[in-house]
This record gives sequence, structure tokens and C-alpha cells, in this order.
Amino acid sequence: MPDDKDKENYILFKLVGTTYGIKSDDVSQMEMVEHITPVPNAPDFVEGLVFLRGEVIPAINLRARFGFEKIEYDIKTRIIIVQKGERKVGLIVDNAREFVAIPGEVIKPPPETISGLSGQYLQGVATMGDRLILILNIEKVLNFTNIKTSV
Repeated sequence: MPDDKDKENYILFKLVGTTYGIKSDDVSQMEMVEHITPVPNAPDFVEGLVFLRGEVIPAINLRARFGFEKIEYDIKTRIIIVQKGERKVGLIVDNAREFVAIPGEVIKPPPETISGLSGQYLQGVATMGDRLILILNIEKVLNFTNIKTSV
């Protein structure tokens, strides 16, 4: 029987019908999407700034960041506030409402055939029963170097 120490907690969210996971240690809060203030000349995946609990936080549309088509926000849309070091960013996702412990042994490295931009965002792929969960490498998702801005 696997030991609980071998499990890590993850926040699961959906994006374009696929389930993704972020380590819960990297998540500071999760909110409904309300007002987003646009920022001039930002990359297309940067929706703007949100004001949450006394803080101004950049909001990233994860659909656009991953190269998917943007959609209108609805009642299920969530903004997941993640923090790595001093950097705090809101990730806008289709929906998020699940918290699970994933045993380390069910997380495998991403397949080598997934390279380029999409593969660099993945830390691993977990299988739990008949579910496939793509585990994000949050450092890579938040790395905005070499991003072209629209002018």
C-alpha cells in the first residue's frame, strides 16, 4: 500500500476539456473572474490586471498562453492565483473545483514527442483510474522571456 508521504496535493482545473494539475503549494487562492483592467501593448495572453484582496495581480489567459482559442468567461471560469518566489500571477482557466492527492508513482515524464512550446509547460502526466492529468511546470508557464508584444 502506498505511503501518504509519497503523495502531493494538486489543484485540478479544466482547459479545453483537458484536466491539468498545479501543486497546491504553488496556489495561494482561487476566485471567480470579475473585473480585469486591460494593459496596453501586453502579449495577447495577458488579459490585464486584477485587484484581489488588496493586491494588483497580472491575469494570464491560460487558453491563449497555450495557443488555444479564447472564449467568453462564464460562471465556471476561475482565476487561480499562483506564486513562485516573488512572482504572483493569476491564471484564468475554464473551471477549477477539485483538490486531489496524487501518488508520485502515477506521474510519468511527458512523452518526448510533445516538444516545443506545449511540452515545455508540462512537468509530467498522471494517470488516475481512467483519468489523464497533465501536471504543469509552473515556472515554465510563468516564464515570459522571449515573448513578443503586439504594438
